[in-house]
Amino acid sequence: MTRPVVTKDDMLRRTALFKDLKPSTLPFLDAAMPEFERQIFNVIGGGVTEDANAAVAIADARDFHLTMVRAGPGKGSALHTHTTLEVFVPLSGTWAIIWGDEGENELTIGPWDVVSVPTEIMRGFRNDSDADAVLLAILGGTDPGRVTWAESIVEAARSRGVTLDADGNVVRGKGGS
Repeated sequence: MTRPVVTKDDMLRRTALFKDLKPSTLPFLDAAMPEFERQIFNVIGGGVTEDANAAVAIADARDFHLTMVRAGPGKGSALHTHTTLEVFVPLSGTWAIIWGDEGENELTIGPWDVVSVPTEIMRGFRNDSDADAVLLAILGGTDPGRVTWAESIVEAARSRGVTLDADGNVVRGKGGS
């Protein structure tokens, strides 16, 4: 069997240096609210981001997407669901992983711990540290689909002038769905 040849230049195109990653600061509808402000770094694939302009470091996402989330103390993600499995691994700090239709369940994990949230489960997360922290999120599937938000999140974002367009991307001002 002949294996493909991969040059150093080829491998460099498949390398993401954190210092070079460009974060999205409005990656999702919920980030319009102060408690959900965060930066999303799309490392491999675009994940389920709602920012049409989000930079992707490595576009070749086959069977999974890898994202890093940086958030300040007490900040994170609103409850949401999607059709893919999602794995969370704190790289720094402690994080609360929240799940259930009303967010009634919560588990705190620290660096290098791993939680795998099943498909179709409402989930969210929050940085429970006293400083900025980074969470690794891995989504299954070559096409991980879109996020489904609770109606209360959609309304809260709309009241701040942020909606989703027909393609499911975040837009400021009028014109969303």
